[in-house]
Amino acid sequence: MTGALRRWLSWLYPGLRVKRWLALLTVGLAALSFGVLLIANLTVFDLIGSLGGPRRATLVGLAAAALGVLAVVVALRQLMSSVASALHPEGGSRLVDLMLSQRRLQVGPRVVAIGGGTGLSTLLRGLKQFTTNISAIATVADDGGSSGRLREDMNVPAPGDIRNCLVALADSEPLMTELFQYRFNGQSGGLGGHSFGNLLIAALTEITGDFELAIRETSRVLAIRGRVLPPTADSVALCARMKDGSVVRGESAITAAGQEIDYVYLDPPDPRGLEEVTRAIAEAELIVIGPGSTFTSVIPNFLVPAVNEAVQQSTATRVFVCNIMTQPGETVGFTAADHVRAILRHTGELPFDYVLMNSAPVDGWVLQRYHASGADLVEPDYTEVARMGLIPVRADLVSVSPDGWVRHDVEVVARKLVELYEERAPVLV
Repeated sequence: MTGALRRWLSWLYPGLRVKRWLALLTVGLAALSFGVLLIANLTVFDLIGSLGGPRRATLVGLAAAALGVLAVVVALRQLMSSVASALHPEGGSRLVDLMLSQRRLQVGPRVVAIGGGTGLSTLLRGLKQFTTNISAIATVADDGGSSGRLREDMNVPAPGDIRNCLVALADSEPLMTELFQYRFNGQSGGLGGHSFGNLLIAALTEITGDFELAIRETSRVLAIRGRVLPPTADSVALCARMKDGSVVRGESAITAAGQEIDYVYLDPPDPRGLEEVTRAIAEAELIVIGPGSTFTSVIPNFLVPAVNEAVQQSTATRVFVCNIMTQPGETVGFTAADHVRAILRHTGELPFDYVLMNSAPVDGWVLQRYHASGADLVEPDYTEVARMGLIPVRADLVSVSPDGWVRHDVEVVARKLVELYEERAPVLV
């Protein structure tokens, strides 16, 4: 049996719920054809004569054609419903809606999002509603928790931020994403504290011998919209020189040090960038930097020379999404302009043209909670940002969770980013 014939016959496999509607479609087409032949007063095996003359044949033909059309309409509708429910079981969408939505996402802008931590994964949940052409570049310098243990035990790049981005872009069943984020409790022995997703990525890295290939295979499991890439496949450690001259090694130690950061760098320095990353940046129409921890999530990506150079040379719409709140141990007292200056010091030249800042106030009870930990609202000093040759963009970006945590409103941020891209995009005539 040829492959083509086998694929056609696969439509008849049990469980697809299409055989009955294919049969009805066949009957409907036969009835419609029969009716048309009778209406056209054609002789088919002397059928007209046996039916009692042309007039009666025409009436029978009209009835047959009407029943045929009805059967065809019902069969096609049910076939599309079966296909739509298989493609999107929880949505109840019509096939035409799914096709239009998928087509709109496929022709969306080519986006590269650079960052790490919860900031990047949160942003991706909004961007994937506008395009499937997303390349998320997530830092691999994390050394805390499950990621840090896997780095030490298996000598693989930190998979934690990569895992969060994969889940954010996932288009798979909720149970699969829940499994991927599952963290073993302390009673699980050596597995305690490990994330299942981290273990899977680390295991695939050992099996394939390639961290990038392991991420690609994991992406297939989760059926993500877009792709997730590390800036480098090298195992690197993030180090920081503090304002008091001391040096701290490790992302988690930097945050916990509670001192003012002067400069951060990677060890070993100048890691190799991935060709797929630089190609994605070169082809991007929109590059989004942040939000996320400025020193430990955003800047480390630009410490990979190939990434920094590619973004500097890009002609895409480049936007920095500034954090809403300062971060204890990293950016205490920082304004929006201070965040920009910190990035500039590490990149040599600003890798963006726009700065998207929050202009909405935050409720007092929420601010009190942040003040208790030494954090505060980032001042959106628009004038100072403009003096640096950048275009400040104001928007109400605040979303507060029920337990009082401030987050970016993913829908508002994504919509604003797409608007900025469309304003600069060339008009095709």
